[in-house]
Amino acid sequence: MTTTIDRRPSHGGLHFPDQDERAARKRKARFYDRPGWLSYALLAAFFLGAVFPLWWSFVMGSRVASDINAVPPVVIPGPNFLENVLKAFQTVDFAKALVNSLVISTAIAVSVVFFSTLAGYAFAKLSFRGRNPLMVAVIATMAIPTQLGIIPLFMLVSELKLTNTLGAVIIPGMVSAFGVFFMRQYLVDVIPDELIEAARVDGASMWGTFWHVALPSARPAMAVLGLFMFMAAWTDFLWPLLVLGPKNPSVQTALSALNASGGHTPDYSMVLAGTVVSIVPLLVLFLFAGKQLISGIMSGAVKG
Repeated sequence: MTTTIDRRPSHGGLHFPDQDERAARKRKARFYDRPGWLSYALLAAFFLGAVFPLWWSFVMGSRVASDINAVPPVVIPGPNFLENVLKAFQTVDFAKALVNSLVISTAIAVSVVFFSTLAGYAFAKLSFRGRNPLMVAVIATMAIPTQLGIIPLFMLVSELKLTNTLGAVIIPGMVSAFGVFFMRQYLVDVIPDELIEAARVDGASMWGTFWHVALPSARPAMAVLGLFMFMAAWTDFLWPLLVLGPKNPSVQTALSALNASGGHTPDYSMVLAGTVVSIVPLLVLFLFAGKQLISGIMSGAVKG
């Protein structure tokens, strides 16, 4: 019978890996840390899947309407994009729709970010009676479909004589339960209680503590929330359709009017050209706010 003696050094019963084991572990770590061809293939597939609808809309918006049924599908842009855009602006008041949506989306985004940050800070860092039940009530409103409140909200807007005005869209959207919950979840851990107590000891008021301590810490989350709210207001269709008339459209109601202008045979080239134009402000916003968006997501990912 042969006995194998382990000649590796032992220090108090502890086993230290030798050079070969350490090298094997490093190779294994490099294998898992380094992205392979499968990762790049999946990323490329997701990217193409996300970009293709926008590209196809641009291609169809630059051609004649009959090309939409071409076999095989057309994927090369044509020469008619500017002509179709001009036709869309002549068919409906698309310029006014862009301005209206810009005003509505900006006002809603700024208002939601401001009030949600205030409420989120209060729920996260202030102690008052009924704080937890009120937070539960705010979260519970998120479970109620928006469509259930449309009729009473429309009646209220009519009583206030706000129909056919931008205020009918802006005022109901000035506060968001999701925004309050989002900011509360972010601020509850990102601001140490000791920092707030130090500010109060130094003589800062409640508002001064919020302005100089909470607000700078909340900027990444505010940028993310503002981006989401702007996009949600820009793409909202049902409520603007109900309270805004055809002479005071938003972008989405203008696109609906473009689609209806052709009767049973809509000019899809014109509609898709208008759709591409309506997406440009969102792309510009993402281009300029992308850094803040990534910063907010990463700060939330590593929080705690």
